[in-house]
Amino acid sequence: MRITVCLTDNRPDPWVSGLRAALPGADIENWEPGSPPADHAVVWMPPQAFIDDQLALRGLFNIGAGVDALLGLKLPPQTRIVRLDDAGMSVQMAEYVCHALIRHFREFDAYEVEARAGRWTFRKPRSRGDFPVGIMGLGVLGERVAKAVAQFDFPVNGWSRTPKAIDGVRNFVGAESFDDFLAASRVLVCLLPVTPETRGVLRCENLLKLNGGKPGGYVINVARGAHLVEDDLIPLLDAGQLAGATLDVFEQEPLPGDHPYWRHPKINVTPHGSARTLRDESIAQIAGKIRALESGVGFDALPGVVDAGRGY
Repeated sequence: MRITVCLTDNRPDPWVSGLRAALPGADIENWEPGSPPADHAVVWMPPQAFIDDQLALRGLFNIGAGVDALLGLKLPPQTRIVRLDDAGMSVQMAEYVCHALIRHFREFDAYEVEARAGRWTFRKPRSRGDFPVGIMGLGVLGERVAKAVAQFDFPVNGWSRTPKAIDGVRNFVGAESFDDFLAASRVLVCLLPVTPETRGVLRCENLLKLNGGKPGGYVINVARGAHLVEDDLIPLLDAGQLAGATLDVFEQEPLPGDHPYWRHPKINVTPHGSARTLRDESIAQIAGKIRALESGVGFDALPGVVDAGRGY
């Protein structure tokens, strides 16, 4: 069995050595143009030249949860994309979203401004019941986030393409319930995959429906920059319709230094770090899936196999 590693903007050597330790019987090398054909590949944002050079690939194992970059490539017909199910990312995502939510709910941004000015002030406590949280996307990451938010006694709504049963979460299903989901949610968390249907979903017409159309909605985007129509956000903030936003992902990354998001007082920016890949956990998961395939388990029975038609 031969495995090749192609990681754009990542050091391949630790992955190669880790995979060799986890799969001692395999021939594992970092990809170079003209490398021998491999059975499987471990990748992050590989170029089309890599795919064209590796036409015998069966499994294409992504080291992140998002696979939109791979779906844009022309793949051999037998190649299946396999994403990470979790590998330590869901707890990080839950931490990030809960931090952003509580920072907004408890008005810690305002306290920070007061503290810098040397002012000792108090703010009237707010009711969690007035801040229902809507989670868009209830996959592995979204479910963990929804459960974590519910532990802080916020009302939690979840929107998904298919029905989900999660304790403490009110499930809205399909396009026909989307407007009701937005109206029932004051804080909106985007954890959707990027598909033609979800691109630009965080746009003016949808954001105006948050919180039943009343001012005070808040946006947390930890999915992909393509979900947000960037030009729509600041006018809604400046008009007071939205109270703020925490953004971890952007259409262009790194976010340019002159982008207005950096300086807007109602926007918190982080550099796409809400859930980073944990190498050891990821290697263990990928190696386990490769062993399963080589033992005769089919892709249909393997967790994390991407349905190219759905985009996730």
